[in-house]
Amino acid sequence: MDFILIIKAIVMGLVEGITEFLPISSTGHLIVVGDLIGFKSQGHVFEIAIQLGAILAVVVEYRKKFTQVAFGMFNDKQSQGFILNLLIAFLPAAIIGVMFISIIKTYFFNPLSVATMLILGGLVILWAERRQHHERVSSVEDMQWTDALKIGLFQVVSMIPGTSRSGATIIGGLFIGLNRKVAAEFSFFLAVPTMFAATFYDIYKHRDLLDGSDLPVFATGFITAFFSAWLAVRTLVRFVANHTYEIFAWYRIVFGLVILITAYSGLVSWGK
Repeated sequence: MDFILIIKAIVMGLVEGITEFLPISSTGHLIVVGDLIGFKSQGHVFEIAIQLGAILAVVVEYRKKFTQVAFGMFNDKQSQGFILNLLIAFLPAAIIGVMFISIIKTYFFNPLSVATMLILGGLVILWAERRQHHERVSSVEDMQWTDALKIGLFQVVSMIPGTSRSGATIIGGLFIGLNRKVAAEFSFFLAVPTMFAATFYDIYKHRDLLDGSDLPVFATGFITAFFSAWLAVRTLVRFVANHTYEIFAWYRIVFGLVILITAYSGLVSWGK
């Protein structure tokens, strides 16, 4: 067993779990950290495995809500409305993803593109937080289908690494009148169908790369991502109840600038 590879898998699992549901871009961090530590192990398939771990963390954390919806989907209007909103919000990224994901991966999956989007996204968060908020939705159940569609369109932007899926949907939610807790929770709920669909689509596309010898590395990353994501979700919901997202905006800007400065100064030879 390659213990160095296992350690790298733990690092990547922690990065995925911690960043997946924070507005700082998990894909962007995986690209940057993977490039920095030279992580190879069937890279893309490994990312699929650890993303699945992060998804399951949300399912476990909100198991009561998902169970309630599952049992009420045929006879409870509130559960049916919740499912419909998730479907509506999911569709834009699903359609655009199938059409353009290959182009996006070819041109934007590199550290310098990630750095640029981190900085731009940070500036957008600062702008969003400093404008006047008009909260009109105080619970996920009060959302209309038009709210879900708008958040789904915000999610499309996050397909560019460095943007952040959670960042786009949470900040988008604030723009359209959701309060902080609702914006965060709907972002978490929307992650489940979005990431499950992306995960199984990628597994199907890359099934030839699956190898039993990679199981220890994949399992290590999966478990690490699950527990770190579970902790991140619980922490973020408590945090946003009393704080703005400005700290994440400044983190994005500083991190993006560090990548660009080290690249153009020659201190780090980032992958192109």
